[in-house]
Amino acid sequence: IILKSAHVISGLPESIIAAACARSGQRVLHVDSRNYYGGNWASFSFSGLLSWIKENQVKISQIASLDWRKLILEDEEAIPLSSKDRTIQHVEDFCFGDQDSAEGVEEAGALPKLPVFAAAAAQGVSPGPEESPAAEGISLGSEESPAAEGVSPGPEKEDPAVESPGEEAQSPEPEQAPGTDPAGAGTAPGSGAAPGTAPGESPLEPAKAEPAPSENAAQEPKKITYSQIIREGRRFNIDLVSKLLYSRGLLIDLLIKSNVSRYAEFKNATRVLAFREGKVEQVPCSRADVFNSRQLTMVEKRMLMKFLTFCLDYEQHPEEYQGSHESSTFAQFLQTRKLTPSLQHFILHSIAMVSEAESSTLQGLQATRKFLQCLGRYGNTPFLFPLYGQGEIPQCFCRLCAVFGGIYCLRHAVRCLVLDRASGRCKAIVDHFGQRISANYFIVEDSYLSESTCTNVCYKQISRAVLITDQSILNTDSEQQVSILTVPPLEPGRAAVCVIELCSSTMTCMKDTYLVHLTCPSTKTAREDLEPVVQKLFNLNTEKETENEELEKPRVLWAVYFNMRDSSGVEKSSYAGLPPNVYVCSGPDSALGNDCAVKQAETIFREMFPTEEFCPAPPNPEDIIYDEDEIEPEESGLNNSPETKPEASAEENSSGDGAAVAKEE
Repeated sequence: IILKSAHVISGLPESIIAAACARSGQRVLHVDSRNYYGGNWASFSFSGLLSWIKENQVKISQIASLDWRKLILEDEEAIPLSSKDRTIQHVEDFCFGDQDSAEGVEEAGALPKLPVFAAAAAQGVSPGPEESPAAEGISLGSEESPAAEGVSPGPEKEDPAVESPGEEAQSPEPEQAPGTDPAGAGTAPGSGAAPGTAPGESPLEPAKAEPAPSENAAQEPKKITYSQIIREGRRFNIDLVSKLLYSRGLLIDLLIKSNVSRYAEFKNATRVLAFREGKVEQVPCSRADVFNSRQLTMVEKRMLMKFLTFCLDYEQHPEEYQGSHESSTFAQFLQTRKLTPSLQHFILHSIAMVSEAESSTLQGLQATRKFLQCLGRYGNTPFLFPLYGQGEIPQCFCRLCAVFGGIYCLRHAVRCLVLDRASGRCKAIVDHFGQRISANYFIVEDSYLSESTCTNVCYKQISRAVLITDQSILNTDSEQQVSILTVPPLEPGRAAVCVIELCSSTMTCMKDTYLVHLTCPSTKTAREDLEPVVQKLFNLNTEKETENEELEKPRVLWAVYFNMRDSSGVEKSSYAGLPPNVYVCSGPDSALGNDCAVKQAETIFREMFPTEEFCPAPPNPEDIIYDEDEIEPEESGLNNSPETKPEASAEENSSGDGAAVAKEE
């Protein structure tokens, strides 16, 4: 097999690069030893997450089925790749309900696992044609004029049933989120002609967002048992990494530019919260919020609006922040602006969201301006969240790659990189079947590199926690809230903790529950870093042990803590012995947005193909001109679907088999 580029693992940067390469006409092979897409960017159902927890607690390394060293020639050299994932550590999960009651309870809608399935998948047999339709949510760009973005919302609505690469080796059900199609070696995400249903059949109904309760609804949270969580496990889509999308961030711009946004739906983050003096309160963000706020006095409102106006064009007033303030922290700079302590807290922790002890004045002003510039584009906060979880985003780019001819192979391990000693370049990879795959460029995720290659690399760590709770951390009339909260360090030397709370309308948890993600840079194990914050915000006691003062707090039903490697910021020169045509992508970082992944993907793509455009928009179906030879088979009556023709022709064009794509004059 001779390719332009080969990608090992399918994280977000690798998926973006694969889509960009396929879109520019390159031949792409994307392999991953896991049985799900996304790597550490993936999302899981509850049962899938339990399986992931067991795998990372046991840490069983893959056993090589053959001695690949015999396949290396005399004029070649091999760089072995790791067969064991070391990016996840200190995994601890806790159930605060009655686990015994869940014995024998099966996940609703789950099909029995057949022993033949794994063998069939390994041989490249597709498990089945069915896939879940995408959710009917908010299309990107629908909150503002389509002309402003150059994206028409029409095509996004016409094809709601899109195929996404899978998360787990299970058969999907109608209520399951898209992106859980079982995929084996040789399967491509979204590469089938049928978008989930056979021609002539009505599409499956997608899971509907839960309606907001009325104001007269009972405030008492419903009792949720562990057996209910197990039974409704397919309602959960739990991200390994917790992030939000800035409405004017690099990822949103890329999704719109490449038209990948049509494969996903998004929901606005509805509120920004602050934790101050032991209480959670809502932060006024927009001008309307500020003037309608009852938390602030009239004087504070004027102070806040004056400072935020200054932050929007701070570069026009260098005398305000340069000089003596250049060496000071942003927190110290705020103290000189005649702001009250409550305003300083809101700006530092909820708007700028920067470190109190480490962030400089300039960094704080840049973060504040970014927050303000993103306000109002799609809603009252700067943030969007993809329905069904962050794990949908890598799958969307994987589908674009597959549409333009990319090949995807899951459960397909790579043993080594093969170097040509004469040129010093990587010429091929050897997979677990002993097959040699040649390519011009190789993109590898950091976790696949062996310990000998990473000897000189100094890694950071991220502390993560995921909680399932029975009510929101700040109850309001509406239960359907997507909230972001930054908890300041509880003691010196600790980092601030970012808390993202998701409701059931995000399609990430079952009704009457909330999914809470906590993230911070690691100083100790994840449990040691995050449990003090969890204890401040939530009730960790069982129902019988709950004290009166804990009754007002949301009760934690289930929790997991783990540490994840943060390989962002590592220079390529830190890796020992890598040839120039092998590029390393990092895993998720601790930042709230996705700018690091997008910058890395674009940088690597431009190094490989400096003359090609990065992720251009695919041609519109109306702009495709068919050759007469290709129109005849369509007219024979085999397939007259107007929606199928453009996608099929786009695939054929990407593989170089004849369809001419041109703009109509």
